[in-house]
Amino acid sequence: MRLSPGAALALGLLRLCLAQANFAPHFFDNGVGSTNGNMALFSLPEDTPVGSHVYTLNGTDPEGDPVSYHISFDPSARSVFSVDPNFGNITLVEELDREREDEIEAIISISDGVNLVKEKVTILVTDANDEAPSFIQEPYVVQVPEDLPTGSSIMKVHAVDKDTGSGGSVTYFLQNVHATKFALDHHSGVLRLRAGATLDFEKAQAHFVTVVAKDGGGRLRGANVIFSTTTTVTVNVEDVQDMPPVFVGTPYYGYVYEDTLPGSEVLMVVAMDGDRGKPNQIVYSLLNGSDGAFEINETSGVISVMQSPAQLKREVYELHVQVTEVSSAGIPAAQAMVPVTIRIVDLNNHPPTFYGESGPQNRFELSMYEHPPQGEILRGLKITVNDSDQGANAKFNLRLVGPGGIFRVVPLTVLNEAQVTIIVENSAAIDFEKFKVLTFKAVDPDTGPWGEVKYSIYGSGADPFLIHPSTGIIYTQPWAILDAEATARYNFYVKAEDMEGKYSLAEVFVTLLDVNDHYPQFGKSIQEKTMVLGTPVKIEATDQDAEEPNNLVDYSITHVEPANVFDIDVHTGEIRLKNSIRSLDALHNITPSGDFTWSLEVQAKDRGSPSFSTTALLKIDITDTEMLSRSPMAAFLMQTKDNPMKAVGVLAGIMAIIVAITVLISTATFWRNKKSNKVLPVRRVLRKRPSPAPRAVRIEWLKFKRTKAAAKFVLKEDPSNENCNNNSLGSTLPPKAPAPPPPPTMAPKMGVAPWTVPTVSGSLTPQQPQRSPKPKVGSPVQSALVSELRQKFEKKNVGNKAYF
Repeated sequence: MRLSPGAALALGLLRLCLAQANFAPHFFDNGVGSTNGNMALFSLPEDTPVGSHVYTLNGTDPEGDPVSYHISFDPSARSVFSVDPNFGNITLVEELDREREDEIEAIISISDGVNLVKEKVTILVTDANDEAPSFIQEPYVVQVPEDLPTGSSIMKVHAVDKDTGSGGSVTYFLQNVHATKFALDHHSGVLRLRAGATLDFEKAQAHFVTVVAKDGGGRLRGANVIFSTTTTVTVNVEDVQDMPPVFVGTPYYGYVYEDTLPGSEVLMVVAMDGDRGKPNQIVYSLLNGSDGAFEINETSGVISVMQSPAQLKREVYELHVQVTEVSSAGIPAAQAMVPVTIRIVDLNNHPPTFYGESGPQNRFELSMYEHPPQGEILRGLKITVNDSDQGANAKFNLRLVGPGGIFRVVPLTVLNEAQVTIIVENSAAIDFEKFKVLTFKAVDPDTGPWGEVKYSIYGSGADPFLIHPSTGIIYTQPWAILDAEATARYNFYVKAEDMEGKYSLAEVFVTLLDVNDHYPQFGKSIQEKTMVLGTPVKIEATDQDAEEPNNLVDYSITHVEPANVFDIDVHTGEIRLKNSIRSLDALHNITPSGDFTWSLEVQAKDRGSPSFSTTALLKIDITDTEMLSRSPMAAFLMQTKDNPMKAVGVLAGIMAIIVAITVLISTATFWRNKKSNKVLPVRRVLRKRPSPAPRAVRIEWLKFKRTKAAAKFVLKEDPSNENCNNNSLGSTLPPKAPAPPPPPTMAPKMGVAPWTVPTVSGSLTPQQPQRSPKPKVGSPVQSALVSELRQKFEKKNVGNKAYF
């Protein structure tokens, strides 16, 4: 077919355009799993090390032109990869974390210099087991009653793992499974009271359970790893009413004095609920033994006497007091009984009374002849004396007050009642011419004004006490609170004074009986300790009670897993490894975590009644001497880990020793230098540097100077000691330092700064100057010049000696 000229021209232009067209380059698509091509469906593990070559971009240009590669990211995203533009090698430059970013979007491009082709790709980040389980809703604290049935559920722990697959599955375990009262479901995390186990508030008020959460394991950087984490569940035990009430301060003794008024308080009994967590109300009652003479306040426990002491039929009453717990619902519960002894005490409050034939009489008269026979009884006097007090209070003495030596009274000592007899002792003194009337008193020192005694107390220890001024009964102030732990003993003075002002002093000691009202307390250092194989660690608790056995403490391990690892001394609190465990290798097989760290629940319990106890959680890190010997400093720090003040003290001691040694060395050096006089001040003399002399003259002068200087300064040795010792106390003072050799005498130029020449300091001893041989001179001119220089030098040397 023949084309028209226009069609032929259009076809030629089309062929020309096709011949000049440049097609765009493109990436190779090598499919899933390939590390070469266009990164389609490419995935990368999150534990890939930074700097790794992870992929190679690969493509081609239809025309065969060279291509370059590029990769870019969204401005808000991280630049995770870099690419070699020539070879397409992609390198990881940022650390990956699937849990934070599981997909990475990037734009890859290929260019032939003319055409640029871009593709958006998504790189998947695959999981590695790099996350440990984490407990949620911590802390775990639960309250359970002490009568919780065995096998009951207590609470549920829950942990999550951000990994996927087996690395994200979690199972639960108890760290000390053999020595605990609890059990744990491995899959659900439900904590239960183990079958056959019971709780007791009086023995342990809290339990600390260590729960371990483990993942299912997985690959991480080429190795199969398993991660775990722990948490502590605190199980607080609530008290329930399962203990009877307990009396405090037994035994009980009370006293009723004969002047006590009906309704007065005798003593108080104190009881408390044996269940300290939620105590019930306490009600007191008298069972028997009172015969209506005593009553007790049902709420306070105060026992009062309801009758006059004169009406009391017995000297001693044995009462039985019962205490009953009343529940919150008002129902009587547990009971306890205690005996109370009350003694009726007689007071010395009845004076002796004189009686005649017709009754009480205070005046007796008798007429008699003078000079009766010696020893005659005055039978006309019918005198009887009686004291209605009881026991020792009814004992009194008799004496006659009046002219001495005429009569005597019989008996001198009376108990309760006696007939009084007056006997003539000096007949000559009974003389009518001298005395027509003789007057006497038969006097009891305990009666009348002479027998009235007033009591008072004073002293630093008397503040909490009062004394009855007439009876002498000592009792406590209404506001006084006695505490044996604060003050276990009081002492004060009692003053007994009669109406005439005569008095006597007695010292009173009051000792408080201790009541077990304090719990043992652990020190702060119990939280964490380090144990070296073969060496025990010690726990210590103190009880603030004042007396034994209330302040004696026994120790025990109440919770540890496994149970056959440690022994504890009941009395000292020293914890040791069992004899069968002698190396860390033996521990490694039974340590749950493999890090030689153990958690123990220890208890301190006093020996009082009722007994109180305290529990604490102790962490023990176990090491051996081989590990300590690798580094002395590490060993020292490990040994003083539990006592940081010991480390501070040792370091302070070392520093003090170093300072002391430095001071001694400095002092010794100072006195040595002072005695040897080897340190003298440095003096500088300013001289002008002279102009150089003619060569011939200078040579001769230098020869002279060397000879003179060498002979002038010689080190002088110390004279030997005849006793062959180095003691310099008796030696003479060292010689003074000699003057230095002067420079050659040259006339300095005026207006020019002098030249500085340092002097010599030290213990140098000059020798006697020796005449050096005259230098030979080659000419008369040289000889005269040398002679002149020598004279100037010697004259200058004399001037220098005078100056120094």
